[in-house]
Amino acid sequence: MLWAAVIFLLMFVLSLAAICLVIVLLPEPHLVHERPQLLADKPPLIRWAAIIAKNLLGLIVIAVGVLLSIPGVPGQGLLTILIGLMLLDIPGKRRLIHYLVRRPGVLRTLNYVRARFGRPPLIV
Repeated sequence: MLWAAVIFLLMFVLSLAAICLVIVLLPEPHLVHERPQLLADKPPLIRWAAIIAKNLLGLIVIAVGVLLSIPGVPGQGLLTILIGLMLLDIPGKRRLIHYLVRRPGVLRTLNYVRARFGRPPLIV
């Protein structure tokens, strides 16, 4: 029972650290551009390989999130699934992200985390 609690706590801390890392590494105008191009300045073969790798990583993260959502398995399943969905290229994803980020409490929290790490606020 103690091991389950330790693993749960470790997964919780790691998922929070991953979320903070993503928030801090986002460029300020990330939400302004309609469709940011992944590695736009690279040759098409490298760009497509990166897009495929990003989507495969998203699917793997979603699969891990589903496993973590099973009762009795310690970890942040829903949070992990959300991160995986953000990695995928699916229709309507940008609109949903814009809707969520434009909420005052969400934007305030995101910019607070960015400010703690010396990053400028997101531009919406």
